[in-house]
Amino acid sequence: QVQLVESGGGLVQAGGSLRLSCAASGRTFNSYNMGWFRQAPGKEREFVAAISLTGIITDHAVAVKGRFTISRDNAKNTLYLQMNSLKPDDTAVYYCAASTGPLRNGMRSQTEYDYWGQGTQVTVSS
Repeated sequence: QVQLVESGGGLVQAGGSLRLSCAASGRTFNSYNMGWFRQAPGKEREFVAAISLTGIITDHAVAVKGRFTISRDNAKNTLYLQMNSLKPDDTAVYYCAASTGPLRNGMRSQTEYDYWGQGTQVTVSS
C-alpha cells in the first residue's frame, strides 16, 4: 500500500510560481515511477509530467514544457513539481501518482498508475 499526500497548491497571479510536493509512504519509493496529472473544471484529467525511478528520465507535457519541472528526492520519499510562469489555463486540481509495476503503455498513460493522492488545488488569476 502506498499513500501519497500532495501539498503546495494555492492561489497565485499569472506569471507567478508554485512548488508542489508529494510525500509518499513506504520504504520503496525509489522503485516507483512517479507522475503528476491535473484536472480542470469540466475537463478530463490530463498528464503533466513524469519521472523515472532514479530521476534520470523525465517527460513533460507540451503545454508545460519549459515552465514546469518534475523532480524527486528519494532520500526524502518526495516528488516535486516546480511551476513557473503560471497561466490561468494551469488552474486545476493537481494529483501525484505512483506506478509500482513495470511500464506497459508509457509514463504518460494514467492506466500505469496504481496509487493516487487526494489532489491539491492550484488557481491562477489573470
